Amino acid sequence: MTEMAMKITREREDNPKSSNSGSAVPIQNGYLDKPPPFPWFGMDIGGTLIKLIYFEPLDISNEEEEKEVETLKVIRKYLTRNERYGKTGIRDTHLQMQTELGGRSGYLHFIRFPTSEMMSFVELAKSKNFSKLASQICATGGGAYKFNNLLRKEVNLDLHRLDELDCLIKGVHYIDSQNGYPECYYYRNAHEQDTCEKTAFDFKDPYPYLIVNIGSGVSVLAVYSPDNYKRIGGTSLGGGTFLGLCCLLTGCSTFEEAIELATQGNSTVIDKLVKDIYGGDYERFNLAGDTVASSFGKMAYSDKREQASKADLAKATLVTITNNIGSIAMMSAKQEKIQRVVFVGNFLRVNTMSMRLLAYAMEFWSKGELKALFLEHEGYFGAVGSLLEYVRNTHLLDAQ
Repeated sequence: MTEMAMKITREREDNPKSSNSGSAVPIQNGYLDKPPPFPWFGMDIGGTLIKLIYFEPLDISNEEEEKEVETLKVIRKYLTRNERYGKTGIRDTHLQMQTELGGRSGYLHFIRFPTSEMMSFVELAKSKNFSKLASQICATGGGAYKFNNLLRKEVNLDLHRLDELDCLIKGVHYIDSQNGYPECYYYRNAHEQDTCEKTAFDFKDPYPYLIVNIGSGVSVLAVYSPDNYKRIGGTSLGGGTFLGLCCLLTGCSTFEEAIELATQGNSTVIDKLVKDIYGGDYERFNLAGDTVASSFGKMAYSDKREQASKADLAKATLVTITNNIGSIAMMSAKQEKIQRVVFVGNFLRVNTMSMRLLAYAMEFWSKGELKALFLEHEGYFGAVGSLLEYVRNTHLLDAQ
């Protein structure tokens, strides 16, 4: 299958402006009556990727522009006029969106780089004199704890640490409500190469739903309302597992390389199927012959190992991880009696294969009762939730 009209085109303006108000911030009813000074950032520091959200205001007044300090101008221009930062930092321009936040109109920019390159972020922050503008930033994810001392020492920047699942849910609901393009979608005819179609889904009243967050590992949450949700399970076998195994088995070094290899592979060379055991379908339990019976099962035989290519190994690894996640999601949905399952996380980035596998498996094994849903902004919701807290919360005033 080609990209098959799966891209929802976004046309953006090229010359936004930003500012720094620098004034005191009054409080009303525990919330900011006036949002904090610019710049506005939110971070999600995961085990594999760091996600950074930058809000760029479009409604700057002449008075604000006159007060704007040079450091803020430098940061704004650097972040918005580049699509790559160093060797590994990337701004996902196709995800950029216009929004209303804190009484201001502007763009959200979505930036990512490997967690292993944290020192690159530190050096960037130092080179742009970020500490002159802010001494605290909202962050979520395990890295918000792991790297707090490093950032305080090197950049004079404290991380206000937030719960990652709270940020995830808030980010999902905010982006869906603000995105002028369809955020949520599903795959129609997911198993058919020629007729598979990406279809918009109305997510305005989704409750209850399950959200499966696939990062380095996997967390599963049951969401009953904007403020009522719980973690009901997860697995250590996630995107980090896929990348780690692919690096070990194939010699690749990035997620993009691993996915590209997988697109060229044939997992049936690696996996033992039902028909390899039964000679065909296992009809009593409605198991088709091409169903995986044992992941990597054929690798027990030396002749099969000799036939396996790096691409086959990458594809089998992808199928193994995806099938495991799908099984856990299905069991969790049945346990909670929930029919909508939303899959998010950076494991799904440039990974249409896994999304289609999940969509087909959920529908087939549930006999059409469960629907797999996906979101355009995939792995950025935790960082968006952090940004929302920065703009709304009063306990950051001491940092300004």
